[in-house]
Order: sequence, then C-alpha cells, then structure tokens
Amino acid sequence: MKKISDKVQDTIEWLRKQVGNSGTKGLVVGISGGVDSALCSFLIKKAFPNNSLGLIMPCDSNPQDKEDALKVATACGLQYLTIDLCETHSHLFGQIKDNLEGFNDKKLNLNISKANLKARLRMSTLYAVANAFNYLVVGTDNAAEAYTGYFTKYGDGGVDILPISNLTKREVRQWSREVGVPEQIIKKQPSAGLWLNQTDEAEMGTTYDMIDDFIEGKKIPEKDRLIIEKLHKISYHKREMPPQPPKL
Repeated sequence: MKKISDKVQDTIEWLRKQVGNSGTKGLVVGISGGVDSALCSFLIKKAFPNNSLGLIMPCDSNPQDKEDALKVATACGLQYLTIDLCETHSHLFGQIKDNLEGFNDKKLNLNISKANLKARLRMSTLYAVANAFNYLVVGTDNAAEAYTGYFTKYGDGGVDILPISNLTKREVRQWSREVGVPEQIIKKQPSAGLWLNQTDEAEMGTTYDMIDDFIEGKKIPEKDRLIIEKLHKISYHKREMPPQPPKL
C-alpha cells in the first residue's frame, strides 16, 4: 500500500497534468477556512508554487471563517485575494425576494434560495478570476460530499477539477496532517457557511464517520444507511450532465 506522502505527490503530479492538458497556466481555489479547502490550498501551492491562487470570499459568513482562511493561506504560503460578497449578495437577493413576495400563493423556500445563492456567487467570482489568469478552478468536495450530493449545483459543485473527491473525510484529515495544515483547521467542525451556526452533519442528518464507513463497505446503523442512500438517490442529477430528450 502506498504511503500518504506518495499519494500526495501523485495528486500533485495529476494537478500539473490537468493544467498541461487544458492549456491553462495554473490553479485557483476558494479558501473557506475548512479542512477540505485547506488541503486543496496546500496541494495547488505544491503543484504550482508561482501560479496558484486562493480566494477568500466572505458572504455574511462567520468572521472566524475568514480568520481561519487567512491562517491556511499563510501556512502554505499561497497568494490570495479577499473579495467580499456581502453587499453583492444582499442586493441581488433583496431584488429576488422583493419580486417573489406576493407573486403567487405558493410556499417559497427562501432560506435555501438565499443560501445557495451564496455558493453560486462564489463560483462566479472564482471563474471571473480564473479567466483573468487563465487558471483552472479547483473544487474541494471530498468523497462523502460527492456521494451524498452535499454541494450546491452550479455553486461549489461548479468547478473544473476535483483533486480530493476520492478521499473520505478521515483521509482528508490524514492528508492534511501530512502536508502541514494547522491542527486547528483539521479539527474544526465542518460547515458550508451558508447560514449562522450551520453545520454539515446537522443538515445531512448523519455524520462524516458514518458516510466514510458506508463508502468503505463497513456496516453502519440502518437509520444512517437509509439517510445516506436517500441523499445519494435524490442528488443523482448533480453528478450527471443535464438530461436531453432523444434525438428526433
């Protein structure tokens, strides 16, 4: 079995190959302050010391997330930009909400709409910067998130490459220790930062440990198995190209 250090190096070479094959010049990643984006930050810095960039994009976020993102960028020496999306998000969602209210008598899920708009604004910002530098956008989804569809379609799911999507959450933490991610970040409670006090596990209804065990073929409680299988089924559309009718 390969050592983690060898797997890390293989992934770094894979990143270089993706850039070479695409005719681009480097890589950009959104730094959220969590462990997944931290690991990706370290990987892209190692792959392209002079052509890698991190974006910190506060959007009505917990201020600690920005502080943690800065710690990550400093720890790996990654050049970064901070682009505050609070005002943009507030203005755009305000317009959407004003137009939707009173439009009809249907019940509207504005909380989800508002939260996912954050992820999609971040995606648009990443691509605007990536286009300017001719870089690829790096996604930060791990295997648990990829399997359950725990990402926003055309938000954090809208990327060019997914270097850690085959890693379970526990593997992400192992790799992070290997490359030097600060322990505070590794132990941080996972959150997409979509609303105040939001956590991944509370929203999913199960834990990353359970999902990791499921992916690894281990037996887990029936309650958790049913939740994971349901999440996988209802998120099928996120992992496929949009459906098309048969050619007429």
